[in-house]
Amino acid sequence: MKRLPESDPSRRPNEAEWNRVANSAEFRHLLAVKRIFIIPAFVFFLAYYLLLPVLVGYAPRLMSASVFGTVTVAYVFALSQFVVGWTIACLYLKASSRFDELVKELLKQNAFQQEDNPRGAK
Repeated sequence: MKRLPESDPSRRPNEAEWNRVANSAEFRHLLAVKRIFIIPAFVFFLAYYLLLPVLVGYAPRLMSASVFGTVTVAYVFALSQFVVGWTIACLYLKASSRFDELVKELLKQNAFQQEDNPRGAK
């Protein structure tokens, strides 16, 4: 097996290099920044998602109230979960650009800079 030189950007880091990166302050900062978004978004969506069956069980009169025609509050609430899911996905997409910047900085500082083109692209 041919070994790639140390300066080759497509070279895979070994276990010691990964451990050094994982223990770095920059990597811990990256994880903290991601947690700041991911945990509250997850908790909010889980609570919002579970609120529908709870409300249907404990407030059936409210949830069966007609909004317009035969459409009830429960239907509107259920459909709003799609909107909330897509909104969280869009917010994550926007936040992920910040995560990508932090990853690029981390890779530069640790000399693991990868090529701009995806693997296999020529």
